[in-house]
Amino acid sequence: MNRLAALIFDVDGTLADTEEAHRLAFNAAFRDAGLDWEWSSSAYKGLLAVTGGKERIRRFVQSRRLEGQLPADADGFIASLHGTKTQHYTRMLAEGRIALRPGVCRLIEEARAEGLRLGIATTTTPANVAALLEQGLGPQGMSSFDAIGAGDLVAAKKPAPDIYLWVMDALGLEPAECLALEDSRNGLLAASRGGIESILITPSAYTLDEDFGGASLVVDRLGDSDHPCHVLAGNLAVGERLSLADLRRLHSLVHNGVLGRSAGET
Repeated sequence: MNRLAALIFDVDGTLADTEEAHRLAFNAAFRDAGLDWEWSSSAYKGLLAVTGGKERIRRFVQSRRLEGQLPADADGFIASLHGTKTQHYTRMLAEGRIALRPGVCRLIEEARAEGLRLGIATTTTPANVAALLEQGLGPQGMSSFDAIGAGDLVAAKKPAPDIYLWVMDALGLEPAECLALEDSRNGLLAASRGGIESILITPSAYTLDEDFGGASLVVDRLGDSDHPCHVLAGNLAVGERLSLADLRRLHSLVHNGVLGRSAGET
């Protein structure tokens, strides 16, 4: 019997609904660089199919045939643009403009209290992760997690499984001992391809209409007293707050073959 030993969280869209702030930060960086680029909400939604901020910029440049606007050192220029974007984003965090999603802090505290390991598997930069955790959880935010896989630690980003494999190796755990929390199709695929069968999806504003087939359970949020949890897909009955006990039950049902891997199919 496989016991649940760790929760592995995605960051953007999962810990906090950050993508709109990222979009605004990208646009601010473009203006700072004297570029007339402007990513609308719909354009950014399409670009989210590409994981990684620098990779997103490259895809935009290629799709709009804007290579002529870049200097000879295109990679360096894109890295600089992304660095400026990160500065704008972390400033928004410092100003308190981005909060953790309902129930996130509660679940992290429950997991720590019961001795579960905690990991992060994300493509966002370490600076973004640190700023979000410190803003949302306080000075101890980073130390709440036993392994933080972020940024360019691995070459292949989601939906490749590499960042999950890195985190599980850092935790010293097998996939069957982990439960992944994601908000996107790319994240779901990354966790699944890394061998994790227990996958909880909490869609964000930008991912609501994505295909979550293969997830163990899909809920609108983890939930708190003011923002109750609702099951969107799956057969696990939960209350207004998705608790650690619920996640243990979900993990057990999946690994005992009671729940399938398509949003909790039996």
